Amino acid sequence: MKRAGVLLLTLAALAVAAPAAAGPWVMPKGEGQVIVKFEDMRADQGYDPDGVLLPLPAERRDTTVSVFAEYGLTPNLTLRLKGDWQSGEDAFVDYEGRGPVEIGVNWQVWRDERTVVALYGAVADGGEGRNAGYAAPGVGAQDWEVRAAVGRSFGEWRVLGPRTTGGFATFEAARRMRSGLPDETRLEATLGAHFGPRWMVLNQIYAGQTDDGGARWASLENSLVRHFGDWSAQLGWRTTLAGRETPDASGLVVGLWRRF
Repeated sequence: MKRAGVLLLTLAALAVAAPAAAGPWVMPKGEGQVIVKFEDMRADQGYDPDGVLLPLPAERRDTTVSVFAEYGLTPNLTLRLKGDWQSGEDAFVDYEGRGPVEIGVNWQVWRDERTVVALYGAVADGGEGRNAGYAAPGVGAQDWEVRAAVGRSFGEWRVLGPRTTGGFATFEAARRMRSGLPDETRLEATLGAHFGPRWMVLNQIYAGQTDDGGARWASLENSLVRHFGDWSAQLGWRTTLAGRETPDASGLVVGLWRRF
C-alpha cells in the first residue's frame, strides 16, 4: 500500500496525454469546426515504475470538458485552438481548474488524391488543473509542441463484414517541450471507417513516454460517430492498455461536433 501511495503522488505531478482532436488534413479555406468533449476517467489501480499493476489507496477520478476549434486560413494552413476544464480527486488531491490553452498551426506539406503529409506547431500556456502538470501552474509556464502526421484515405473496402463507403488511417509523432517537467514523445494512430453517409467508427491508439525514463502510457479509444448534417455526435470508451507510472484508467467519452 505504501508503494501505491508513492506511485499516486508521482502520477499527480505528470500530465495526462491528451488525445489529438484532428489529424493531418487541413480545413478548407474559410471553413471550420468546433468539437466539445466530455471525458470521465476512473482508476483503482496504477502501473508502478516496472509496469506492474498495483491497487491505489483510493479511486482516482479525472473529469475533463474540452473544446477544440480549427479554421482554414489558406488552402494549406489551418489554425487550431484547444482548451479544457479539469476536475477530479484521489487519495491525496481534490482539484479543479483550467487546463493549458493551446494555439497552433497545421501546415499541409504535401497531398495527392488519397495521401496527405502535414506538420504542426503549437504553444500552450500554463493551466491550473492537475493535467496541466506544471511545477508552478499558471505562473509563466509554457509548453511547445511539434508534430508530423501522415494520413491515407480509402475508397470502398471491406473489413470483416459490410461494405463501407470509405475509410482512412493516420499516424502522428509529436515532441512536447515542457516547462518544469520532462519533455515527452507521443505517438498516435487512427483507423476510421464510414458506414454510409451518417455513421463513422473510430479506433484510436495513444502512446507516449517522458524523457526522464519515468512515465509511459498506451491507451485505446473506440468511438461511434453519428452525423446530423453539420452536427455530429460521438460516443466512445477509452481504456489503458499498458503503462509505467500511470493510472490504469478507463472511462466514457462523449463528443459534440459542429462544422461551419
